This record gives sequence, C-alpha cells and structure tokens, in this order.
Amino acid sequence: MSKDSARTAEVAAHPQATATPADAGDAGYSKDLKHRHVNMIAIGGAIGTGLFLGAGGRLHNAGPALALAYLVCGVFAFFVVRALGELVLYRPSSGSFVSYAREFLGEKGAYVAGWMYFLNWSTTGIADITAIALYTHYWSMFTSIPQWVLALIALAVVLAVNLISVKIFGEMEFWFAIVKVATLVAFMCVGIFLLATQHQVDGQTPGPSVITDHGGLLPHGMMPVVLVMQGVIFAYAALELVGVAAGETAEPEKVVPRAVNSIMWRVGLFYVGSVVLLALLLPGSAYSADESPFVTVLSKIGVSGAGDVMNLVVLTAAMSSLNSGLYSTGRILRSMAMAGSAPKFTARMNRSQVPYGGILLTCGVCVLGVGLNFLMPSQAFEIVLNIASLGIISTWVIIMICHLVFVRRAKAGLVTRPDFRLPGSPVTEIVTIAFLVAVLGLMGNDPEVGRKTLLLIPVIAAALVGGWYAVRSRVSKATDAELTELSRPTE
Repeated sequence: MSKDSARTAEVAAHPQATATPADAGDAGYSKDLKHRHVNMIAIGGAIGTGLFLGAGGRLHNAGPALALAYLVCGVFAFFVVRALGELVLYRPSSGSFVSYAREFLGEKGAYVAGWMYFLNWSTTGIADITAIALYTHYWSMFTSIPQWVLALIALAVVLAVNLISVKIFGEMEFWFAIVKVATLVAFMCVGIFLLATQHQVDGQTPGPSVITDHGGLLPHGMMPVVLVMQGVIFAYAALELVGVAAGETAEPEKVVPRAVNSIMWRVGLFYVGSVVLLALLLPGSAYSADESPFVTVLSKIGVSGAGDVMNLVVLTAAMSSLNSGLYSTGRILRSMAMAGSAPKFTARMNRSQVPYGGILLTCGVCVLGVGLNFLMPSQAFEIVLNIASLGIISTWVIIMICHLVFVRRAKAGLVTRPDFRLPGSPVTEIVTIAFLVAVLGLMGNDPEVGRKTLLLIPVIAAALVGGWYAVRSRVSKATDAELTELSRPTE
C-alpha cells in the first residue's frame, strides 16, 4: 500500500479525528487581514496589467469580440474561484489549493500543484519587475538608469514590504486596488459622457457605427479571438489569492463568500464593460500593444497628462502583482516544506509571523530575472509571460480536480460540504477543465510564441519527475510522522 493510500485509509478509520485534516503549514500565522483587505485583494486580483496595458494589443488583433473573450474567460475564472471558495470554507488554509491537493490527490498532487504555482508566480515576478522597469523608463528622468537597476530596486522595495508583516501587505494591496478601481471608474465615466454627448473622438462619432463601419465584431475572423484566450486567461491570474489570504483572516466564513461572489460583477463591469466602451469609442486598428488603450482614447480627445497618469496606474498594477506573488508563494512553499516537498528553509517564519524562507526563494528567482533584464532587456517580458501561463492554467485545473474529488467524498459521507457551493457540480468542473485544456492546445496555432511555449511542457514535466525522486524520501518521512500523530489516542 502506498503512503497516500495509507493516509486515505487512516482518514476512513479515524473520522472523528480527521474530518477536517489540519495542515502543519498553517500553524504560527497571525490573523491580521481584515474584511476590507481580503475584499480588495479579490478586486486587485481581477484587475491588472492584462487590462490596463494588454487590452490595447488584443483589441487591435481581435477587434470588438475581445469583450466576448473576456466574458467567457471571466465566467470560467469565476467557477474556479467559486470552487476554491467552497474548499476554503470546508477548511481554511494558507496552503490553499496545495493543502487541498494533498488531502484529495495525495502528496504527488500537492507537489505538482505547489511547484507549478511557484513556476507561475516566480516567472510572473520576473515579468512584473521587467514591466516596472519599462514603465519607469517612460519618464525622461529615469531613462539614463539601466533597466536591470530599476528592476532590482522594485524587487527590493516589495520584498521589504512583504517581510515586515501581513498587515502591511494587506494595506499595500488595499491602496493598490483603490488606485486601479478609481482609475477604471473615472475612465468609464469619461467614456459614457463621450457616448452620451456624441463627442467626436479622433474625427469619429462614438457609438455602434464605430464597430459596424470597421468590419463588425470580428474584423479579422474568429481565429484571432481564439488566440488571445491565453492572454485573457493570464489577465485573470491572481484571483486564487482569495484562497491563500483566507488563512490569515479571523472570519473566513464571512469574508470569503462576499469576496468570491463579488468577483463576477466586477469582471462584468470592469473588464467587459471597459472593453465594450473602448470598442465603441475607437476602431480596433487605433489601438496598439505599445500603449495603454485608455491612454489612446484620452490622448485622442486632448486630455493632457493622460499618459503620465495611466503609466503611474500600470506601474501600480505591476507592483501589486509582484507584491501578491511574493505573498502567495511564501505561504504555499511553507505548506510544502512542512510536508517535505520543498526545501526546509522555506518553512521558516520571522518574528512578524511571515514565512520569509519561501518569499526569499521566490525573490531569488526574480533576481535571475534581473539578470535576464541585463542580458536581453527587449525579450525578457515575452519569454517569462508565456512560461507563467502554463503555471496558471495547471493551477486552475488542479483546483477543479480537487473539487471533483471533494464532492465525491462528500457524497460518500466522508466530508461535509458547506452551504456556499459551486453550482452545477460535477458538470461545471468538467467543462471548466476541458476549456482550460483547449486553451492550452490552441496555443499551438500561434507559431511565434504559442508553439515554443508548448515545447516547454516536456521540459517542465521532466524537471518535476526528477524533483519528485529527489524529495520523495523526505515526503515519506513527513507522512510517517503525520500518521504516527494521528494514531495516538486522544485524551
């Protein structure tokens, strides 16, 4: 019998002791994240550079139908977060989906989930510090400073914030989210005013005619819309942060349902609504990947300083993403270290109850990104962005698989489902997994970037297999220790 099978048998034999198994990695955390912190972390996870910067190039390539792509991907993103929210209410854990993968898929499942998530956020961190350096170069006073120096400064600042305390992290994310939401609301008010008054934008009257006169919803056909799905999925990455943050809030049963349910209307309002507005104000050909679409519109109507303001907002979004990446990987790696599948030092915590070991490991990979900025400043962003997309798709698939097993065990009477549930199970999980796998497969239609990214899958798989053989003895010892603890008679 394998160790995972033995653990499952132990759960069945001792239901009174293991109805909600504890994660050793959850011990020692403070509960300093407030309702407003978690709510704004949820908003911040749904709004980032994928909208503020990425929407311009995608509108140019896919046309107005991009709004439909954001809506479809947003619905599946909501399903993922709703499934994770149900698991959180069943058992809050800072190890989040890695902890649930350990319980429902075994140690191998937790190992894959954790390291793929680490791959996602460590490479996203490199993309973020690269983006921060590029955005900072927008202002002439910084152009003389090398890109890698600016990247290193950004990394040092965010690292310091993460190491101080979780409360400081929460405050930083709260204000980052406030800036992003306020900017979007202000732009949408401007866009609605332009539509209502029929104020000309770059010599054109805004409205449905802007779409119909320039090729309709699909000016370049359906394939460009399909190809942008990968980038749209990446734009929603970080929504799963709600699950990690729940482990450091005092009342997850109150905070999580509100945060998760609010994601859907935020997606509809901020992502779909803003893209529809952009499409009604200017044709897709007017936008480009080199400029924020919001800057494009504002500059066309003569708003001075629009570029400076939006550049500051996009800079804020990148800082927020880097901040979240260090926070989440620190908690995930600590959960893995306690189970033996991550280096021992990643389990260490400082006096402020922050898992600094895991944060420093992620930071170390980001330092490699500083080197990438030094060697290939023009290619660094695209290289790491595509690797990160593999990590986020695999993470979401694992969350849905965990939920499938959870529901199956609930039907067998082994666990109890909370009242806050993913609707339509198991069909919802299966359809979501199929969609995510299809997005991954469709990347092969992009010869420049997508196919090269897919070629990395065998390399990553080989690294995971090799890593498992290196840590399995430690994992086995940790599992034996856990089973010994479970077998002790309770007093």
